[in-house]
Amino acid sequence: MIADLKKTTEQKMQKSLEALKNDLGKVRTGRAHTGLLDHVMVDYYGSMTPVNMVANITLVDARTIGVQPYEKNMVGPVERAIRDSDLGLNPASQGELIRVPMPMLTEERRRDLIKVVKSEGEDAKIAVRNIRRDANTHLKDALKKKEISEDDERRTQDEIQKLTDRYVAEIDKALAAKEVDLMAV
Repeated sequence: MIADLKKTTEQKMQKSLEALKNDLGKVRTGRAHTGLLDHVMVDYYGSMTPVNMVANITLVDARTIGVQPYEKNMVGPVERAIRDSDLGLNPASQGELIRVPMPMLTEERRRDLIKVVKSEGEDAKIAVRNIRRDANTHLKDALKKKEISEDDERRTQDEIQKLTDRYVAEIDKALAAKEVDLMAV
C-alpha cells in the first residue's frame, strides 16, 4: 500500500512538472506560436471555452497569429478575450479574421513574460504541494484504520517530503532556465 502511494504520488508530481515544461515551451521569445493562445478562454454562449475550440488558429507569418472564429458573431468576444488575457497581446480584426501581432520584445515585455513564467511556476509548486497533502491525508487515514504503523507513516511522510523538495527544485531549475532564455537578446 505504501509503495503504491509513493509511486502514484511521484507520477502525479512528474505530470505537474511536465505540464509546467509544456506551458513554458509556449512562452516564446518574440516568435508567433499557435499554442500561445491555448489558455485563453472566451465566453461562448455563457460558458468559458478555450479559444481553439471556437476558432481556427493559424500562423499568418513568423510574427503574426491568425484567429478565425467558426461563427461570425464570435469575432468580438474572441478579440476581447485575447486582449484581456495576461499575454499582453493587442489583436486587430479584419472582417472575420483576427490578426494577433507579436510585440517586439522590449526589456519591459521580457519582464512581463518572466512574471507570467513565475506565475506558472508558482502554480506548479502549489500543485506539487497539494499532491503531497493528499498523500499525507491517505497516510493518516491508513494509520487511523490501523493498516500501517506510526513508524511507517512517519517514514513515508519523510520520503514524500523529499519527493516534494526534489520536484520543487526541478520546477525552480526549469524556471531559471526559461528566465535566462527570455532575458537573452
